Amino acid sequence: MLTSGNIIDDADYDVKIGIGCGPDSKYVETSVRAMNNPNILIYRDPQKLASDLADGVIDAAVRGDMSSSKLLPLVKKALDVPSLDRAVLLNYRDRVVLLAPVGIDEGWTIEDRINMAKLSEKLMKDLGSDTVRIAVMSGGRSEDIGRNDVVDRSIIDAMEIVKTLNKDGYDSYHAQILLEDALDEADVIIAPNGITGNVIFRSMHFIGGVPALGAPVLNTDKVFIDTSRVKTDYTDSICLAIKLAGMRK
Repeated sequence: MLTSGNIIDDADYDVKIGIGCGPDSKYVETSVRAMNNPNILIYRDPQKLASDLADGVIDAAVRGDMSSSKLLPLVKKALDVPSLDRAVLLNYRDRVVLLAPVGIDEGWTIEDRINMAKLSEKLMKDLGSDTVRIAVMSGGRSEDIGRNDVVDRSIIDAMEIVKTLNKDGYDSYHAQILLEDALDEADVIIAPNGITGNVIFRSMHFIGGVPALGAPVLNTDKVFIDTSRVKTDYTDSICLAIKLAGMRK
């Protein structure tokens, strides 16, 4: 079982981390001071943060509380990727659960979600999980087929994703719409699409108070951790960046 403590306690690699700091920042500087690590650098220029990550000046970047609308397009361009496919790590009932996709424009095809599921499993194993079970969600229960065309398509797609993943050697199952069960049974949860994943994340984190360590980008060799501007402590996200960057050096 992977816990946030496993990640934080193992963040002792000699790597250089950059974190974004917005103009009205309250918590980035205090988080960096708490880390007491001279290799953690604060950036106030989003272009400089994106460029230094792409050029290898820093080993990983954390969004911090920098504006996503300003930083994320620059990171996408600097890393030369068609999209930033993110998966958020949630600390749910004392263990880490990964949820993807969480960007509203992500995970809209079967192929996208299969790829994100495979990359998510790799990320969880890199972080220390011995085994990874993948729950593929849909818009209803299996017996709901026939009630609505959109729901039907969602269920059929989820079953196709599970079939492909299992054929390729992954441990996956159709979780249907039962998020409450999937959170207890699985290590990775694949939402039906990016909007649904984003709503799940916001409901759990902003309303339910479930801590979020951050959302690593899956589809690049560079380490970039997306974070929320409402976080009051970024030390866990910095630790996540340190561990991922350290393992890739």
